[in-house]
Amino acid sequence: MPSVDVNGQTIVYEDSGSGEPLLLVMGLGGQLIDWPEPFVEQLLSRYRVIRFDNRDIGLSSQTSGPTMRPAAMLRALLLRRKPASGYLISDMAADAVGLLNALSIDRAHIVGISMGGMICQQMAIDHPGRVLSMTSIMSNTGDRKNGRSAPALLAKAARLRPPTKETAVEEFVETSKLICGPHWNEADMRASLKASVARSFRPDGVARQFAAINASPDRTKGLATVTTPTLVIHGLIDPLVKPSGGIATAKAVPGSRLLMFPDMAHDLPRPRLGEIIDAINANAARAVQTAI
Repeated sequence: MPSVDVNGQTIVYEDSGSGEPLLLVMGLGGQLIDWPEPFVEQLLSRYRVIRFDNRDIGLSSQTSGPTMRPAAMLRALLLRRKPASGYLISDMAADAVGLLNALSIDRAHIVGISMGGMICQQMAIDHPGRVLSMTSIMSNTGDRKNGRSAPALLAKAARLRPPTKETAVEEFVETSKLICGPHWNEADMRASLKASVARSFRPDGVARQFAAINASPDRTKGLATVTTPTLVIHGLIDPLVKPSGGIATAKAVPGSRLLMFPDMAHDLPRPRLGEIIDAINANAARAVQTAI
């Protein structure tokens, strides 16, 4: 896969299709290959789709900042403490803009899930001229009050063993059972996880990304300045980023639209992909209308 050097990082990406550019921004620990293929295929019918590995994950650069053990991560969540971090969400947003620069893309539609939604929000705050439209999925504003993980989920997660490369697939399957909704398919998830672990396994990178999320400041005030057409999507049964995270994000961005699904947790449910794509397209059309 091709790569570019931006902000001292080597970012690996995939660039496919034609039409208006659309940047897909993955969540915590996710690689570019982790986007569901049916989702990407539907987007490719209309857009030039760019996927990439965030720093510290997949085939992109590994940083050398501090890491946190899983138990320390959970304590940080429970106690709302900001951990030490070598970078912030704003740095990851700058990486994404640097990728657009390298590809000679002036403006793009941006779609992010979970941590990727946070990165998209920061792009819209820091680099508004580069964003045609924004879709933030299953994310939050970083305000420490909304979109927190359910205590019951944290208690179950605390009992999971830290994964090794040999046990990672099984451990990640167990994690997926805790955070995904009723349309989750174990066979599909297992196949996806096998491909991801075979391509790259970086638990220290996940820890550093987690630290970046929790060390980053609240984006609420910055989001109040965003004029980019914004769509917020969230699942009503999401235990990892509770629905209040999506509601708070929609409230923070003037003129945003909020779409919530009763059968969606912290995943992209296959039966809802068509509705999600339609909503992304409608939000992108708002950008065209705004330009006119």
